[in-house]
Amino acid sequence: MREVLIKQFGFDPSRIELLTDAPAGSSLAVPTGANIKAALNRMVDGAEAGDVLFFHYSGHGTRIPSKKRGRSFRQDEAIVPTDFNLITDLDFRQLVNRLPKGTSFTILSDSCHSGGLIDKEKEQIGPSSIVQNNGKECFYSLKTIPFQSVLQHLSSLTSIYTSDIGTHLLEFFGVDASIRFQLPLHELESFESLKPDEGILLSGCQANETSADMNPVEGGGKAYGAFSDAVQRVLKENSGALSNREVVMMARKVLEEKGFDQHPCLYCSDDNAEAKFLWQPTDDQSC
Repeated sequence: MREVLIKQFGFDPSRIELLTDAPAGSSLAVPTGANIKAALNRMVDGAEAGDVLFFHYSGHGTRIPSKKRGRSFRQDEAIVPTDFNLITDLDFRQLVNRLPKGTSFTILSDSCHSGGLIDKEKEQIGPSSIVQNNGKECFYSLKTIPFQSVLQHLSSLTSIYTSDIGTHLLEFFGVDASIRFQLPLHELESFESLKPDEGILLSGCQANETSADMNPVEGGGKAYGAFSDAVQRVLKENSGALSNREVVMMARKVLEEKGFDQHPCLYCSDDNAEAKFLWQPTDDQSC
């Protein structure tokens, strides 16, 4: 993805920050919850009018019970960094709300349950857009970590007996825990999006679905996210500018043809649905 940004979209390599769970000895930062949020905060804090911000995440995702009143059966979306310090849909909403006027922020999340990962963002392509599995065989592993597995792991870290995941996250990570677990309930309920906003989410699947990692055997010994690969194929095969809507619909088609049972989604404003993917008329782009 880094090479795509540089070669196809003209991003400055010095303004791209890479975090990875590479083997020990790597000079790159590990994508813990605190490290990911720190990098995102640096990007948003340093943004100026005309900048294009981009965050690509390929990793595990999960769903957690909602804390909001009257939503006992609703679940909220989160990504699962290497240390299990969850980053939730509310964290991404807060980042989008802080964008300077005249900037855009595109999130491409190749993770399970990633649909709706920006809280309150408008659905453009989602559960109502159905793609049928064509029955082809494909070999892959799922990127999901079930809520109970997350809870069990955090319980082992805190030695606290409670099913409230926020208690564990606050106990172990303190101020580095998601804002969703730090705010009082009445503040969560009043946490609204700014209208209009420039948040753009391309998710690897719907909120109730899982995203797949391609089997390393199929990938020549290297695992990779199926949605990330589909987007890169779409961009490579279409040299002209594509809209966010076109990228998602074409990526859906690629996954359908390969036999994947996941449906990429698009969440953004009406204008941004038709806006060009990562298109920017100046030379100043950020990642």
